[in-house]
Amino acid sequence: MPDLLATLPADRRQLLRPARPGVELASRPMAATLTDRRGFSDEWIFERKLDGIRALAVREGGHVALYSRTGNRLDATYPEIVEALAAQECADFTVDGEIVAFSGNRTDFGLLQQRMGLTRRRDVEASPVAVTYYLFDLLRLDGTDVRPLPLRDRKSLLRRALAYDTPLRFTTHRNQNGDDLLSAACDRGWEGLIAKRAGSRYQTRRSPDWLKLKCSQGQEFVIGGFTEPAGSRVGFGALLLGYYEDGALRYAGRVGTGFDHRTLVIMRRHMDDLRVPASPFADRGRIRERTARWIEPCLVAQIAFTEWTRDGMLRHSRFLGLRSDKAPGDVVRERPKGSRAA
Repeated sequence: MPDLLATLPADRRQLLRPARPGVELASRPMAATLTDRRGFSDEWIFERKLDGIRALAVREGGHVALYSRTGNRLDATYPEIVEALAAQECADFTVDGEIVAFSGNRTDFGLLQQRMGLTRRRDVEASPVAVTYYLFDLLRLDGTDVRPLPLRDRKSLLRRALAYDTPLRFTTHRNQNGDDLLSAACDRGWEGLIAKRAGSRYQTRRSPDWLKLKCSQGQEFVIGGFTEPAGSRVGFGALLLGYYEDGALRYAGRVGTGFDHRTLVIMRRHMDDLRVPASPFADRGRIRERTARWIEPCLVAQIAFTEWTRDGMLRHSRFLGLRSDKAPGDVVRERPKGSRAA
């Protein structure tokens, strides 16, 4: 395979240095900041925001490993992705991306849920859910740390370093007209866009150089309890949701829609194993649910909603699925940050 790093301009090559092991680089992925900003200069590029799970892949020393953003191994759940990465001519890389499942031309997190809990090979092979791994960034290549390079250079190296056959895809981008692109994305039913500063380096933190532009409201919440079902409902009535603020779990309201029969039954069994006698919410006085039952706050749910009320509650919330790729302690209320064009 040609030495792609040698094709970089001399000033870019001066930024390179020997890389630490790929697993260390993958342990602290860069994160985007939610914003309501709409004006962007030509220093920004725009990628489709995918509704899946974040995954970083490491190939080093003849082995491939796939990690969630919390460091959990995903190899057994997505063996087709591991095999596609192992078949690459390039033998040393660390990449960042998103695993998704498609329903038509839309990424469907609920559909992906059907694969997320599978670890036995025969169960994975029997699943009708096909997954795709969209790669959008490169952290290590041929033993070299490429994170200090500008984003455009990293994406160019990523595109040339790997072969993109199913289930691998390269995440393309557009270079201008962010506001128009967002409108078009929302019209197509996409989740939104990610705006990225084209000259930025890869940082191991949440950064204003990556911005989330959403078509609708939605984020992760910690499940702190549930209510008993009523009428013909099975499992539970609603989940009681919260987020962390100053180390305390704050109540954000309930969600009672978005569940099928199977999910209601399975989640109830799981939550019964997590029951605790007292509410984990710091502001438990805000909760007026007569049949509330409390659980250890270790489950994270993806929730769609229309807006926050003035008193900090979710309006018209809908359950999309459980997330195993985000630690409960990392769940905070996402507040958009506006900014002038730059």
